[in-house]
Amino acid sequence: MRAVVQNDKIRARWRSTALRCGAAALTTAAVLTGCAGPGDSAAPHKAPAGQPGPAKPRDAAAARLAEQQRMAAAARKWGLAQVPVTPPAPPRVKPRITARAGFEVDHQNDWDLPPVFTTVPTRQKVVFLTIDDGAEKDPKFLEMMRELKIPYTAFLSNYLVKDDYGYFRTAQSYGNTLDNHTLTHPYLPGLSYEEQRHEICGMQDIMEKQFGKRPTVLRPPYGDYNQDTLRAAKSCGIKYAPIWNEEVYVDHWEYREDDRQLRRGDIVLTHFRGPDEWNGTMVDDMRRFLNKVTAEGYAVARLEDYL
Repeated sequence: MRAVVQNDKIRARWRSTALRCGAAALTTAAVLTGCAGPGDSAAPHKAPAGQPGPAKPRDAAAARLAEQQRMAAAARKWGLAQVPVTPPAPPRVKPRITARAGFEVDHQNDWDLPPVFTTVPTRQKVVFLTIDDGAEKDPKFLEMMRELKIPYTAFLSNYLVKDDYGYFRTAQSYGNTLDNHTLTHPYLPGLSYEEQRHEICGMQDIMEKQFGKRPTVLRPPYGDYNQDTLRAAKSCGIKYAPIWNEEVYVDHWEYREDDRQLRRGDIVLTHFRGPDEWNGTMVDDMRRFLNKVTAEGYAVARLEDYL
């Protein structure tokens, strides 16, 4: 008797559903409207071709875990003490960049000359890695930085990179930025305006030909410049002339500030150098750099994302 009553209840619910959904819509249409009845094969609705389906939290969590594990393995592979800090998203509103106090030249603002600065104004706990010249071309360095997802800006001098433009094209293909460091790395204030313009604009031409883009960022060699440098740079399409606040070597750090502390937004300099000039490799240099900034809670961000 109890079974008969139960079956009667099921049939009553089914009749109600059929009336609500329409007797002719008990197959595909019923599934799409959520009105599938007993025995229907209610396969989940698929997104139209070419459109992503609904988000799957489990898949996203699994992907995050897999990436964390991959980064931990990469940190161990390259001998780091910790996994590098992931940088925040670039700011939607770029900070206003001005010349550092005491680094201005005459008519700096009147002529809208490229500012020379050592630190980007930001509240984000980030530093910026910049690498000069291009003498050493270590494939292990490219591999390390790609696996660890560390962005950097390379300031290139043509006389040092012309034997292997392809190495720097590879760096560029990994998302790193290539900028201007003049043709021959001279002491620019010792040159005339026209000579400085040749060094800067000539390198702009090389950069466009070899890497597909004329940079808007110049680092004057040795961090030395005068008014003619910035005038010439502006005439060549340069908007910024960053130098640095710290410099890292294989075996030590050097600081511009007396307190020898990293600051938010600091620009850090190193060089494309290897065992011929250093007691170590670029991988050793980057290990020293990353261990310090990570231990102090800094992420490495891309300089151009803030300009």
